[in-house]
Amino acid sequence: MSSGMKRAINGICLGMGTFLFAAVTAVAQNIVVDAAPSHAMNSFSPFRALGAGVDRLKGPNRLKIGNAETVLGKPLLRETLSAGWQAVSYRQNTELQVEAWHWNPRGAWSNAEKQEGYFTGSAEPAEMIRHSFAYPLPHRGFSQGDGNGWSRLTDGNLQSYWKSNPYLTRDFTGEDDSLHPQWVMVDLGRKVEINALRIAWTNPYARRYAVQFWTGEQEPFYEGTTKGTWQTFPSGAATDGKGGTVTLKLASWMIPVQYLRIWMTESSNTCDTHGSADRRNCLGYAINELYVGTLAADGQFTDVVKHVPSRQQTVTWPSSVDPWQAASDLDENVGDQIGLDFFFASGVTRGLPTMVPIAMLYSTPEDAAAEIAYLYKRHYPISWIEMGEEADGQHMLPEDYGALYLQFATAIHRLVPEAKLGGPVFEGVNEDVEVWPDAQGRASWLGRFLDYLKAHGRLSDFTFFSYEHYPFPFDLCHIPWSDLYREPGLVSHIVQVWKDDGLPTGLPLFMTEGNMSGTEEVIDVMGALWLADYVGSMMSAGASGTFYFHYVPSPIRRNRRCDSWGTMSALLNVDQNYHLRGYFAQYFATQLITKEWVEPVDEPHRLYRVSSDVKDSSGNLLVTAYAVERPDGQWSVMLINKDHDNDHAVRVAFADPTTRRDRFFSGRVDRITFGTAEYQWHADGANGRADPDGPPSKSTVTGGTKAVYQLPKASITVLRGRIAEQ
Repeated sequence: MSSGMKRAINGICLGMGTFLFAAVTAVAQNIVVDAAPSHAMNSFSPFRALGAGVDRLKGPNRLKIGNAETVLGKPLLRETLSAGWQAVSYRQNTELQVEAWHWNPRGAWSNAEKQEGYFTGSAEPAEMIRHSFAYPLPHRGFSQGDGNGWSRLTDGNLQSYWKSNPYLTRDFTGEDDSLHPQWVMVDLGRKVEINALRIAWTNPYARRYAVQFWTGEQEPFYEGTTKGTWQTFPSGAATDGKGGTVTLKLASWMIPVQYLRIWMTESSNTCDTHGSADRRNCLGYAINELYVGTLAADGQFTDVVKHVPSRQQTVTWPSSVDPWQAASDLDENVGDQIGLDFFFASGVTRGLPTMVPIAMLYSTPEDAAAEIAYLYKRHYPISWIEMGEEADGQHMLPEDYGALYLQFATAIHRLVPEAKLGGPVFEGVNEDVEVWPDAQGRASWLGRFLDYLKAHGRLSDFTFFSYEHYPFPFDLCHIPWSDLYREPGLVSHIVQVWKDDGLPTGLPLFMTEGNMSGTEEVIDVMGALWLADYVGSMMSAGASGTFYFHYVPSPIRRNRRCDSWGTMSALLNVDQNYHLRGYFAQYFATQLITKEWVEPVDEPHRLYRVSSDVKDSSGNLLVTAYAVERPDGQWSVMLINKDHDNDHAVRVAFADPTTRRDRFFSGRVDRITFGTAEYQWHADGANGRADPDGPPSKSTVTGGTKAVYQLPKASITVLRGRIAEQ
């Protein structure tokens, strides 16, 4: 018997079982939809609001398998689109790697003779841009983060140097440099007793700066940001720096320190090694090398820093990095940011308005403006423009992001006045993004960014808010099933946090990149249940759109640390040569969401609040539900049974508190279910497979006031039909 015939028979049997259950079961738990027309929580078009993200293709260069022509070409693209996601968000990955993005290989260098400096892509359409690549920044100060780069602050090379972003100086911000202090931080790995610092300055150097240590027991980023203070060493303040290599005795006694910071507020404005022809070479701060340790009475300095040009060096973080680069810095092996022309021409956007990014943290206003002008000249449909990528992950202070935002917005609107700009594309967090408190004690990153825009009379340039959603840490080897219970609360909480931070009422809010994790759970039924719950939760929280990550396929990979296999591209199961092997659970969940729960049309759907009393003895909500009134007049309720061990029987009522009348599904009700009966993943390394391997089971049942609907264990079920008073 064929697998297709088996599935058909299973669907018929499951439908008959559901009917019998409805006829004989007297006790059921309750799902109640608040269906009062005035109580709709959200209204959205699936074509505009339920989309997916296309990211950089990591790893081998464009000549290897897995390139843009493969993943965005037939037949893979046809299979990808069949999942049902609609609008697309183009993800900009080079910011995470501390690289300059040449979105257009054609363009001009500020120093044309040497092919170096600040690059501006050509705004004039010519031949198709099929590929675009990045230039790792030679004045990088990061030794951690994504990518394989290393910090020039502790690389042991006195010919290299870190330099801050010149666009954060008075010449470009119009504000005193003390309002945008630049800094570098050293992490010694553990508390070490020190009393001295040696700085090998280069041009431009700091005339005024302070050397400080962190007093908190936790790291000074993320959870520890407000649980300590930066305290200046007793002899750590410099008010008339002269540059050169200076050794500072910071205290007359030893102080145990893990984190140390140099806080720079006045520059010499002397020119770096690239000369005085470009004023950007002469703005900001630059350091060749940092040394931390002890200074003995005889003047002997003992250094505790590890100086190597690799990720094994002592860790440093900077406030910003100069986007200067040279043609020789090009590295195609770090991955292909799919060429913008090829991206739009491939068909992945379906012709719908697309969210596109600009590089901002490590770019120039002129280059960003040229990119947007180019896209408009090509007449590509653009919806929104994200400004930079994960500024919080790069530890940029909100005032610095705000200063760049205004410069880039001005440049873009000069060429494309109608462009809709937003951001800041926060990393996936479950709590507020906090930074070191300012003079007024304010620590909220978003709150301070909004205040910066308001203070400059430019809040109107901020037309949408975007962030990512990765609820579970990436360093996990395994996600427990019980974490599914947390997802709706995590979503509603973080959205409320953003609102409490001061987001203007009515401002569109987009979750532009998110998924569960790269663990094996994401490709099994658990990943499907999470996806349905997350989409329903996000739209219930008022999101204007949510984008699944990652749209394009990639083979499952081994996590060597965990000795397990998984992928963030959890739609299509492809082998190492990108031949289709099958489908992952999230593929079927996507179809259930985009083709069964909602109507696949570009028309408004109204979303309503649903309450459920299906809980376990610990109070965990085992069944969550999301109800939409569709343009075709049907009501559709998506129910997620997160009970791994038990089926549940539920009654579904549509209540209207304003009329005190309940309605129920009437007549024929379509029932579509996907769970462990339809799909089970069997791990076998790169040869892992699903058996059974989908698709969802479809059947019909009869509604009514006494109708009871069976929800199989660990499943998603869509009930769809018309409702009436009975």
